[in-house]
Amino acid sequence: MELTAILTPAEEGGYVALNPETGTTTQGETVEEAIANLREATALYLTEFPMELKGHPLITTFSVAEHA
Repeated sequence: MELTAILTPAEEGGYVALNPETGTTTQGETVEEAIANLREATALYLTEFPMELKGHPLITTFSVAEHA
């Protein structure tokens, strides 16, 4: 099963990792650790709440104008 990981820098250092399909969130000191922790948390979630995904997620970015 292919899922999405969104990583953002944490204020205290490291990264916060989110899987938007399940809502699972975790963190790690490195990108690799954050993804490994997210993989584990999401797998545990899916054992309790199985789900069927239809297709692959589309990931993109967009910009907004900065306000002064």
